[in-house]
Amino acid sequence: MGEAVEQDIRSADLAKIQRMIPHRYPFLFIDKVRDIRVGESAVGIKNVTINEPHFQGHFPAKPVMPGIMIVEAMAQTAAVLISETLNLIDREPLVYFMTMDNFKFRRMVVPGDVLELHVRIERGRGRVWKLYGQGVVEGETASDGNFSAMIEMPNGEKI
Repeated sequence: MGEAVEQDIRSADLAKIQRMIPHRYPFLFIDKVRDIRVGESAVGIKNVTINEPHFQGHFPAKPVMPGIMIVEAMAQTAAVLISETLNLIDREPLVYFMTMDNFKFRRMVVPGDVLELHVRIERGRGRVWKLYGQGVVEGETASDGNFSAMIEMPNGEKI
């Protein structure tokens, strides 16, 4: 039997995330990314707090994180994974949603929750990437589905 190859597992704190993706408050929905396995997968962390702007209207009496914002947080996690995979830090890549398929929302995400955003690359090459994402709170699936994204460099630089 051969020797086990040690996987290079990386992470990104908020400062590094902001060097990888263009999102900023109030539209930056991840606080850190851990367990980054280049070319494979990553786990984003979103600490859900009552002071987020969307809770003023969704819903004041029973605040619930909108499903589309959970999906956006998954996409931001995926953008960090792709940026790390392609070594795009400080190169200002833009990552655009292309599709969302078969998303299901199985559990409400509310203030006080720690939302883990597990993303996995299904297929990636060049500018178009297909991914699977799963939102998890306390070991329970909150949402999951497939999505795709396209990467663009703002100065027309090739990827």
